[in-house]
Amino acid sequence: VKVKIPFGNKYLDAIFSVPEKKPIYGVILTHGAGGDMNFPHLVSLAAYLASHGVLCLRFTCKGLNVAYRTKAFKAVVEYLKLSDEYKLSGVFLAGRSMGSRAAASVIRQLSQGDDDEGFIQGLVCLSYPLHRPKLQSKLRDEDLLLIRCPVLFVSGSADEMCEKQVLESVVSKMKVPKKIHWIDKANHGMAVKGRTANDVMEEINTQVFSWLRENVQLQHK
Repeated sequence: VKVKIPFGNKYLDAIFSVPEKKPIYGVILTHGAGGDMNFPHLVSLAAYLASHGVLCLRFTCKGLNVAYRTKAFKAVVEYLKLSDEYKLSGVFLAGRSMGSRAAASVIRQLSQGDDDEGFIQGLVCLSYPLHRPKLQSKLRDEDLLLIRCPVLFVSGSADEMCEKQVLESVVSKMKVPKKIHWIDKANHGMAVKGRTANDVMEEINTQVFSWLRENVQLQHK
């Protein structure tokens, strides 16, 4: 279902992947610095989640400024929260690369206010760009360290923007339930020599879904 989401004086293009049964939970998903919501990994993940009962709203926001992307992501969260059509108990924010930075930033900002009410259940970071290639001295970890909800990282073990030991060190400082799933030998674009893109996406999709399911159960015990 295609929708236009109001954002300032313009609209963001977005698509709902809707499960057959009435969903209780949703995932808001966005793309990295290049591309848009039709990036194959996002399309694949959205279809997988919807087929397993999770509503998925993916949106396009062009713009290479993280602050701008964060504002756009916030507008999408508000839109879904106030939606009459989908009354959700909670959502997970998810993004690929730069989109995951925007998602982390939204969660940090909302958790500092009192308006969070537990609507946001967790964060999924696909290929989180922790640093620029070969620039491990400048980490983009400030939002991660202040987040107060569960976080899943799915990263390639050969990601040139997320050195394995560096991410593990940052994650060890986070004070929330967190998990890293390494895609063996994958680069930042999740390409792995000798494996098809579909095969890699299937691994990512099943990991994301099983983590969502665990976290929904944890919060309802």
